[in-house]
Amino acid sequence: MTENTREKDVAFIRALAELLRETELSELEVKREYGEADRLNVRVARQMAAPAAPVSVSMPAAMPAPVPATPAAPSAPAPEDPAQHAGAVTSPMVGTVYLQPEPGSKSFVSVGDKVSEGQTLLIIEAMKTMNQIPSPRAGTVKRILVEDKSAVEYGAPLMIIE
Repeated sequence: MTENTREKDVAFIRALAELLRETELSELEVKREYGEADRLNVRVARQMAAPAAPVSVSMPAAMPAPVPATPAAPSAPAPEDPAQHAGAVTSPMVGTVYLQPEPGSKSFVSVGDKVSEGQTLLIIEAMKTMNQIPSPRAGTVKRILVEDKSAVEYGAPLMIIE
C-alpha cells in the first residue's frame, strides 16, 4: 500500500466518523476492494448510552401482618427473547422500517399470512435508500415485532416466521 493510499484511507475513515457524528446512526461498515490482495474493511460504531431506568422506592405505612408460608408455586417461564427465536427475521441494517410500499397502501404482510422465500416482508430506509427485506424462508408470519416508521438497529428482530 502506498503512502498516498494510506492517507486517502485515513481521510475516508475520518469522513465516516464525521458522518456518524452528524447522523443518528450508531454504526457504519464499509468494505473496499482495491485489488485481489488489497482491500480495506472499516467498521465505525459509537456506543449508545442507555437511558437510566427510573427507580421507585415505597415504604409501607405500617408493618404488615406476617403471611403464612405457602409452598412455592412454579414460576412462569421467562419471556422469550424474540431475537433468539429460531424463526426470527432480523434487520440487516440500521434504518427506518416501513411495513407497506407506500403510505396508505396495504401492508406487505400481516400476522397469519403465508410467505414464500424471497417475498418482500417490509422496507428499511437507510441513507435515503429504500431496501426491500426478503423472507429468508417460506412459512407463516407469527408475529410482527416492529411498528411502521420505527427506527431499527442492526440485528434487531423484525418478524417471526415459522
